[in-house]
Amino acid sequence: MLIKVPSIANLGLETIKVDVEVNVASRGLPGFDIVGLADKAVAESKDRVRTAILSSEIDFPQKKITVNMAPADIPKEGSMYDLPIAVGILSNVINFTIPEKSLFLGELSLDGSLRHTKGAFLMALFAKEFGFENLFVPKDSANEAACIKGLKVFPIESLVQICEHMTGQKDIKPVVYRKSEEYFYSKAEFDMKEVLGQEQAKRAMEIAAAGGHNIIMVGSPGSGKTMLARALPGILPPLNEVESLEVTKIFSASGDIPPGGSLITQRQFRSPHHTASLAGLVGGGSKPQPGEISLAHRGVLFLDEFNEFPRSIMEAMRQPLEDGYLTISRAKQRVIYPADFMLVASANPCPCGYAMHPKKACTCSQNQIAKYQKRISGPILDRIDLHIGVMPVDIEEFKGNQQASQFLEPSDKIRDRVASARKLQQARFADEGIHCNSQMKNSDIKKYCKLLPEVEQILRQASLKFNLSARSYMKVIKVARTISDLDNSKEIMANHMAEALQYKPRTYESA
Repeated sequence: MLIKVPSIANLGLETIKVDVEVNVASRGLPGFDIVGLADKAVAESKDRVRTAILSSEIDFPQKKITVNMAPADIPKEGSMYDLPIAVGILSNVINFTIPEKSLFLGELSLDGSLRHTKGAFLMALFAKEFGFENLFVPKDSANEAACIKGLKVFPIESLVQICEHMTGQKDIKPVVYRKSEEYFYSKAEFDMKEVLGQEQAKRAMEIAAAGGHNIIMVGSPGSGKTMLARALPGILPPLNEVESLEVTKIFSASGDIPPGGSLITQRQFRSPHHTASLAGLVGGGSKPQPGEISLAHRGVLFLDEFNEFPRSIMEAMRQPLEDGYLTISRAKQRVIYPADFMLVASANPCPCGYAMHPKKACTCSQNQIAKYQKRISGPILDRIDLHIGVMPVDIEEFKGNQQASQFLEPSDKIRDRVASARKLQQARFADEGIHCNSQMKNSDIKKYCKLLPEVEQILRQASLKFNLSARSYMKVIKVARTISDLDNSKEIMANHMAEALQYKPRTYESA
């Protein structure tokens, strides 16, 4: 008897319907075959399914069983097909009817229970779009799927439980979505009031957070670059609804939503080590998976010791920094992952680190300094909006600031200003499909950043003096627009442009 059990396949962030066709034939030698371009994990399902059914004290049919994954020309991977295969076999053994407009997904344990399975959120989005009403998923994945309204998500704990539900012996109640608000705002390792001194750097961080700008900090070891970066998540506003859906899709595809997890509402802070591989940072593999830059989508990618990252990894970030997405092409598959993130980089000015230090002498030669700084290419630096030198805090000044730390501005107050600036930008770009100033294209800059004559004159003189590229010229205008938003000003004033020019690309030489 042929039974069709609807499921899905995830190709990157794209989801397609897969019909798991299970045929239990009365003729032929007993056997269990899976066809339909299934990978190793899917092929191993037959052993998990057989053992799980037997462990549930249900007779496994000693007949010829053929499972086809249709369409057969689309690659199927992962353990998510265990449940639909088992349901197809059990419907032959126990004789129940599969509900219409239903989708099944889940990995089986050998004892017949179901394990947390990635992709439940993508499945729910697909079900909502194409008119499916019922989702049968593992209990640990149910809350992830239930965040999409209008669907009945049935949390399955075991094969025995789903058999009792299908035969009407004991109904399973659809799960009620539980929103996780434990960290509605991004959790930061430090509060901005803990950063003593470095007022200009903190101001640059506020501007970067308000406009979604990339920023690089260059300074001697111990000057506070890493502390500033790790305090940044505390001043970022929460994700809005559209951004939250985008980020949750990526985490669902990568399997990074924990059991019982829900919609992601806080911006991510990713901090990979400089020894990370190209595929780990950018994404890829034989079966393309999202990398750190995609997992940082709408959040922060912090690259500490920026000069130590391989040149190939830096250059691979050119397109994502410019376009906000990444295309990974392989012989059998091509996927597109979003990668619209804030790049926060920190670097030393030279190999010994003390080229900018006011007291400690640098032991590097000019050739060593030049070679070290050239590890970061010009095109990459040109894609970074704010450049700032972080000078070390004098120990006497440090003591004074420590006593006055109670009067320093905490992260939540800075976050309020950042959130107000972001609201202005969301209202401004409501019809443009962009979220913040850093995403503006040249046409948007001409439309929303019209400069007063005196402001344009300041920018023109600065661009001639500092030989700014066309890209840097436009980025200065974006930064000035963000500074004016923080001041709640409709126009970009001269003081806004003058402050924006302080963060232009620069060279870092001995102090």
